[in-house]
Amino acid sequence: MQNVVDLPFVQRYRKRAEQRWRRWLNRRIPPAKSVVLEQRRVFIFPSRTGLVLLLLMLVAAINYQNNMSFALTFLLANLFVVAILHTFANLSGLRIQAVRATPVYCGQTAEFVVLLSGSNGRAYQTLHMQWPGSEWVTESVPEKGETYVSFFIPTTRRGWHRPGRMRLETYYPLGLIRAWTWIDLDIQAMVYPRPMASGALPGIASDRPDGYAQPVPGNDDFYGLRDYELRDSPRHAYWKSLAKGLPLQSKQYTAYADRSVWLDWQLFEGYPPEQRLSHLCYWVLEFDRKNEEYGLRLPGISIAPDVGEPHKLAVLRQLALCGVDRED
Repeated sequence: MQNVVDLPFVQRYRKRAEQRWRRWLNRRIPPAKSVVLEQRRVFIFPSRTGLVLLLLMLVAAINYQNNMSFALTFLLANLFVVAILHTFANLSGLRIQAVRATPVYCGQTAEFVVLLSGSNGRAYQTLHMQWPGSEWVTESVPEKGETYVSFFIPTTRRGWHRPGRMRLETYYPLGLIRAWTWIDLDIQAMVYPRPMASGALPGIASDRPDGYAQPVPGNDDFYGLRDYELRDSPRHAYWKSLAKGLPLQSKQYTAYADRSVWLDWQLFEGYPPEQRLSHLCYWVLEFDRKNEEYGLRLPGISIAPDVGEPHKLAVLRQLALCGVDRED
């Protein structure tokens, strides 16, 4: 027998309800780099424990017609009213600010760091926080202080990774009332392609042949002899040739030019696009480790050969965003 939840009309209704909820939530709590919680952004409802406890005490009091049971039930109901104010105060004025997100390779866990602080100098106790895909984190904010909180979220695809809305809730001080909010912080992590080793780099594209020798006066690598010119230094004169009755010659020195490699999209022609990017990512890391010059050619993008950390990050960024909607 088919489950009622799996019926097509139920799925359509559920999808429309979720879309309406998101639109309403986006209007009430829009995305921002920093959010200060106030009345419109905090939701309050009795906790499951408190609600069940109150109902059980009320049923027991009605069943046994015991005045003491009624008194305890009404006392608990009054505590609910008082707890609403204290639980709301434990979130009111709290500032949540996005700090940073570490770039990672696809399949790794990205770290998202947020800063909690009080806009009114009060302390905030026992705050429970979670992003989709992360573990629950419980922290407190000291009076007139601040707290950094790290979340570790696994990644499954390259490009920009947005964690979605953070769920923040508290049951402080009595556990009878639950106050919570959904915060959409403007924070994202760059996810690079997963490096995938290839046996050899096929058809390396280079501006110069490997080991190209370029004459440079004054270097220590002897290259050969040539006819002496007046502008040459006497230290480079080859006097033995003059002693043998030959024209005076001058020693020539060279420096061997480094090879500038182009990591080209066409080098891995025939591979799926994601595998191409993974192979290129692997070779970027290899050339960077060896401190060798390399450039990148992707469809519509070209980065000149260079070395160094900024160059590596620029190349990895283009690999991560290749074929991805840049506006997204």
